[in-house]
Amino acid sequence: MWMKLRNSFRGLSLSQQFMLASLVILVGGMIGLGEWVGQQIERGVIHRTAATTALYVDSFIAPNLQELAQNDTLTQQHADILNRLLQETPLGQQIVSFKIWDTGGRVIYSTEPSTIGQVFPIEGGLALALDGEVITEISELQKEENLLERARQSRLLETYSPVRLGGTNQVIAVAEFYQSVGDLQNEISAAQQRSWLVVGLAMGIMYALLSGFVRRAGDTIQSQQAALSQQVDQLTELLAQNESLRDRIRRAAGRFTTLNERFLRRFSAELHDGPLQDLGLALLRFDHVVEQVAAPKPDGHSIQDDLDVIEGSLRRAMEEIRSLSAGLGVPQLNDLTLAETLKRVVNVHEQRTRTEVALELAGLPQQVPLAVKITLYRLVQEALNNAYRHAGGRDQQVRVISQAGQIAVEVSDHGPGFEYDGASWWDKHLGLIGMRERVESLGGVFRVESAPGEGTRIIANLSLQGVEEQDG
Repeated sequence: MWMKLRNSFRGLSLSQQFMLASLVILVGGMIGLGEWVGQQIERGVIHRTAATTALYVDSFIAPNLQELAQNDTLTQQHADILNRLLQETPLGQQIVSFKIWDTGGRVIYSTEPSTIGQVFPIEGGLALALDGEVITEISELQKEENLLERARQSRLLETYSPVRLGGTNQVIAVAEFYQSVGDLQNEISAAQQRSWLVVGLAMGIMYALLSGFVRRAGDTIQSQQAALSQQVDQLTELLAQNESLRDRIRRAAGRFTTLNERFLRRFSAELHDGPLQDLGLALLRFDHVVEQVAAPKPDGHSIQDDLDVIEGSLRRAMEEIRSLSAGLGVPQLNDLTLAETLKRVVNVHEQRTRTEVALELAGLPQQVPLAVKITLYRLVQEALNNAYRHAGGRDQQVRVISQAGQIAVEVSDHGPGFEYDGASWWDKHLGLIGMRERVESLGGVFRVESAPGEGTRIIANLSLQGVEEQDG
């Protein structure tokens, strides 16, 4: 039921929703205000009655109770005067029950003779009246002293009024009145009905004025909303196109990385199968020639000396070409996990440089796009080469951590470090430029942290989203 009402409410226009909500709020406010005004009227009538009763006590009752300042009882003369006042005065005729209490909680006079002389607990209105306050309230007659009143009626207006010693504030007794609530309730009801009528009329006028204003504002908002919705649709379409272009660029970067590695791998194989084979053949031929020209020359200089130099040069050239060939191509990475790829590049570096690298891997996924493997392989390879070349391989560390689709890479050393001196600094470090370009081509972030005497840290962050998988 609630879900149905909520869906119906959401189906209304904005102005209709506002008007319905404002109607509920105004009705709620009217009810709350009406209740508050009614309570204030009731309190006002009761307080007026209390003031009238207090005036009656001070004017007619108190002069006949002054003897209570010295005595514990009333004389019969004063009791007869009180009886006449309750029978002959208009207010006295409205009184259903009347009691006079002394300061000890004893009834010394009552229209119910059976209660005279009884002592009751001093509490509630009686206690406040003994402190000098006039207390008036509609009583449910649940107290022990109200046994006789409760037998006749269920509710009465109860008033406690202090009786003071003439010319002082000393309370010498308390007068208690019980009046019927019938006339009082009728007066209160009539006043509350008038207040409800005024409040309802004011709320109706306010709602009518508000409806007109909201209707005009709603028409304006709807027209502006339609125009804004059209602009949002256009912007959404442009954003979708931009995202599509961005994905195409990132996929193209991934394809370029893969194709570039294919080219380098093929170049490495051709270099190995071409010049290296020729140089190896030349060395074999030189071994044959050496056997024939080993005899010394007349001047003491043998052809063997020249051949030794040539042989040394050729061997060094072959080693250099072999080293270049090994460095140009990365191993086949298709069947390796990312962790295996990183372990391989670290092991190759350790074997080649005879240094140690501290490797830390955490949370790495089993499968990632080949472009990511190649980029991380080259990044770690070049960073470790720099650490070996400039820091002597001191405290080389590689940390690769993956979390929430992001891969964080950090390669550090404790070498001499360097000081960054502006944008032109990058032009002097082509290796770092290459690492940065590789990372940023896949949408990643690359930075270098270093200071003189504090070593160097290569930091990169890559997202696995949007990088297209390529075959090796």
